[in-house]
Amino acid sequence: MEVLLRETVNKLGNRGDVVNVKPGFARNYLLPKKIAVTVTPGNIKQLEIEKRNYERKQLETKSIADEAKAKLEEMEIVITKRAADNGQLFGSVTRQEVAGILNEKGFEIERRKIEMDHLKELGEYTAKVRLHPEVIAEFKITVNRIEE
Repeated sequence: MEVLLRETVNKLGNRGDVVNVKPGFARNYLLPKKIAVTVTPGNIKQLEIEKRNYERKQLETKSIADEAKAKLEEMEIVITKRAADNGQLFGSVTRQEVAGILNEKGFEIERRKIEMDHLKELGEYTAKVRLHPEVIAEFKITVNRIEE
């Protein structure tokens, strides 16, 4: 089934692309969430108008994202967790925890935009945040043991 994407979908396509997906994926996910619409001449014309407005808005937000990237890359997040003697954590560090810490420090970032490995041991890690489709910021996460 061919659909017209209204938003950029990771590993599928960019905004305005016509992609071929399985009917169930379109019917159960893309169409109800208004991420995509069926391909018709009217929808294509409407999306072109939206795309022009979207590109104008993207230029404005890119400069804001560049400023946030500079601040974020200077930052280092320190998380303390309980851990075994061999450095293995009791639990793990989740994207939701990292998003909460970033929100406390003044960055409004959704957890879905954070890309990081599954952190289950003590140490230093690098995480990425997609602030804008063209701007990706990297920052350090240090996981320390709680001293009891």
